Amino acid sequence: MTLDFKINITIIKRTEKEQLKALPLVRQGGLRAMAFPEPKPLGPQLPQHLLRTLDCKQGAVRAVRFNADGNYLLSCGSDKTLRLWSVSRGTPLKTYSGHGYEVLDADSSFDNSQLCSCSSDKTVILWDVATGQVTRKLRGHAGKVNCVQFNEEATVMISGSIDGTVRCWDTRSRRPEPIQILDEARDGVSSVKVSEHELLTGSVDGKVRRYDLRMGQLHVDFINSPITCVCFSQDGQCSLSSSLDSTVRLLDKSTGELLGEYTGHKNTGYKLDCCLSNKDTHVVSCSEDGHVYYWDLVEGSLSLKLSVGKAVVQSLAFHPTEPCLLTAMEGRVQVWGAEPEEPKEEATV
Repeated sequence: MTLDFKINITIIKRTEKEQLKALPLVRQGGLRAMAFPEPKPLGPQLPQHLLRTLDCKQGAVRAVRFNADGNYLLSCGSDKTLRLWSVSRGTPLKTYSGHGYEVLDADSSFDNSQLCSCSSDKTVILWDVATGQVTRKLRGHAGKVNCVQFNEEATVMISGSIDGTVRCWDTRSRRPEPIQILDEARDGVSSVKVSEHELLTGSVDGKVRRYDLRMGQLHVDFINSPITCVCFSQDGQCSLSSSLDSTVRLLDKSTGELLGEYTGHKNTGYKLDCCLSNKDTHVVSCSEDGHVYYWDLVEGSLSLKLSVGKAVVQSLAFHPTEPCLLTAMEGRVQVWGAEPEEPKEEATV
């Protein structure tokens, strides 16, 4: 479904004398010069300049995520480890080991004191950032856990699994069982996102489910293709979902109306990420052809096709406030900025 916009334009024809009289003129030094209008402000700049590449040495990087303020990043490795990095320096700060199989997703608490991660070993782990120790290891899912995220206050962790359930875990208590289980999905849950009192989930059954926890309501949108990723827009009015029919869709959150479709990339066999830019101006998606695709949110046109490499772009993350993008391909993470980084001057003795 596409949106058609009709703009009525009234054309007024004027004579040449009238056109000349209409030109604003400025006297400067006896010369008559036209006063041109101020140049239009530049549109939002897209991260397209490679600032640095991190060789993670974690096997294949399954997911890459910013922390809450965007100063650090998390890389999830197939070697069972989770790593914390400085974005600006590109240096590893700490390695977290405790999973029994590859790490598939991770998130950081709002105060950067805790991390959560999930794995193919069916567990969810809560970590202490400073010590690197496992605070809690939670079991209950019957299959690999694809996604995990904190709520806004980091009092609850929400995890989605191939077993078709979403489980909510209390981070403050010692109880081993989840405080709530959402089992409406008819197939594996591939993606979860939390925003205030709402929970958004995407499932392989082709449905996007939005739980309004405050009202106790469930809203379901049928996409008719396995969902690989879901997210909220920054303004909270829309939801974005990518699926295995190589299409990213923007839906009105309250009505379920299809606002836009974005195509051109390839996504037919992998669980790939999509997101919106930090100001909701562009839709961004991974692709199996080694590129990241940027589309204009309103027009739906392709704004940029960013070449990352020759393999599948497995994961991406957009900075919460700045035009900065993270991408993961094979065993490396790339940091992209809107402007090339200026070379740092060497200190001389």
